[in-house]
Amino acid sequence: MAILTGKTALLTGALGTLGRAQAETLSRAGATVLLLDRPRADGGDAFAAQLNAGGGNALYVGQDLNRLAESEKAVAELAEAHGGIDILINNAALIINKPFEEFSLEEYEDQLRVNSSAAFALTRAVAPSMKRKAYGKIVNFGSITLNGRWDGYVPYVASKGAMVGLTKSLARELGPHGVRVNAVSPGAVVSEAEDRVFGDRLKQYNDWVLESQSLKSRIQPSDVAELVLFLVSSASDMISGQNIDINGGW
Repeated sequence: MAILTGKTALLTGALGTLGRAQAETLSRAGATVLLLDRPRADGGDAFAAQLNAGGGNALYVGQDLNRLAESEKAVAELAEAHGGIDILINNAALIINKPFEEFSLEEYEDQLRVNSSAAFALTRAVAPSMKRKAYGKIVNFGSITLNGRWDGYVPYVASKGAMVGLTKSLARELGPHGVRVNAVSPGAVVSEAEDRVFGDRLKQYNDWVLESQSLKSRIQPSDVAELVLFLVSSASDMISGQNIDINGGW
């Protein structure tokens, strides 16, 4: 069902596992999807072409979110070119697993910039057009790691805590202008990131996840994408300022 026809969505981290699932879901729902990921990312143009071949309207946008001022300017220009951004999904994230003493200050700051500060910058870029339309949807990504049961992710967890706080504050400030702001906190989603982080102990990790969840099956990227679709559709118009867990009943 094309419930997002006429809407323009900007999706960050669009070429990762979660990003691709969301892009496909948004495209099927009729949205114009701006696929923001790293400059010269492998497969960016090809993925946009794949969505377009399926009847979508997608465009790959290469942008380094570490460069906050440049990113804000680039997205403001995109908003102008597309008649405004109706939907912003701050999905991009860096994740590294190691003891906190081994993180450099630069690594810590990099994760905070990409994982949370970029969401602030891009919201500043899209807010003017959303206010003019008196309508907009913003979805930020939190994380199950905020439950405190995960070792080796101090910068990542700090950045996700910032995202939840940002969500609640922005919802209050932007609500009077018709803009809804919510967060999604996925649990252990099957993705390329877990293959990378837990590659040599993947079975042990998988067993631990299933033992921790009430539901004894793994969360798929499509599960998260369907929740995001609900939050950016009119069906959720009276939901704002919420952090919604999707974690299999952890």
